[in-house]
Amino acid sequence: MSRTLVAAAAQMGPIALSDTRREVVARLIALLHEAASRGAELVVFPELTLTTFFPRWYMTDPDEIDAFYETEMPGRETLPLFEAAKKLRIGFYLGYAELVVENGVKRRFNTSILVDRDGEFVGKYRKIHLPGWDAPQPDLKSQHLEKYYFEPGDLGFNVFEAFGTRVGMAICNDRRWPETYRVMALRGSEMILVGYNTPDDHTGNFDFDSLTQFHNQLSIQAGAYQNSNWVIATAKAGHEEGSNLIGQSMIVAPSGQIVAMATSTDDEVVVAKCDLDMAALYRKTIFDFARHREPEHYRLIVENRGPLTS
Repeated sequence: MSRTLVAAAAQMGPIALSDTRREVVARLIALLHEAASRGAELVVFPELTLTTFFPRWYMTDPDEIDAFYETEMPGRETLPLFEAAKKLRIGFYLGYAELVVENGVKRRFNTSILVDRDGEFVGKYRKIHLPGWDAPQPDLKSQHLEKYYFEPGDLGFNVFEAFGTRVGMAICNDRRWPETYRVMALRGSEMILVGYNTPDDHTGNFDFDSLTQFHNQLSIQAGAYQNSNWVIATAKAGHEEGSNLIGQSMIVAPSGQIVAMATSTDDEVVVAKCDLDMAALYRKTIFDFARHREPEHYRLIVENRGPLTS
């Protein structure tokens, strides 16, 4: 008898700057109820789920910046989401901006958490591959300042025992880097959860930006196939505060096939019954790491941050 997990990608439409946490959480709870009614046991929400994608703006007022971050999880405004999920007996992945104070110093991370069906924390991840810039770029109409608002994650790519399988987490730009998937696969993951906010107008190069949707599918499908993992990837989508977010929330099998995908750029739930043994099948054949990998030839990947200069 195969092991299965019914998973859902709960895509969010645009979140306005003026939207409150309470309003956003109400939308998340509605998506939870829909997912539960369709048999989902695990729901994946997007990156920075609770607010608009604020790194598109350059801000200098500390109080204005701090308002986008969570200092506790759950907090007063997010607690209803945890309560609803526990009542529905459904787990979830949630992305948000995290502010912690360590030794009197504020540290800011782009974070996701995994919560089980009992409402208990399973794990936390902090985004490692931060895209964009650490200062405004005068030649770009649309800014992307994640390196200004966050520091790279310090928790690594861990894998957690949950939902009858081994689950890893990543956030947005992480999905473009093959190392992301491979590290978790080497730790035995069978499912990787990814939240993202991806605009198609952030480079200023039309030819590049016009391929954003293709690159999104390509990176997720390749990561799933080459590492024998299910990937649940969930977007914030639509026209948000002048920026176009692509959507395309999807569930991808270890074969690299897309088994479910959102068809809108609004709040939408896509669900699939994931055969967890399918990951094991690929790992016993084409991607039998222990039998086929030759790591002595891969040292350059970790020994050099960028290309060799000579």
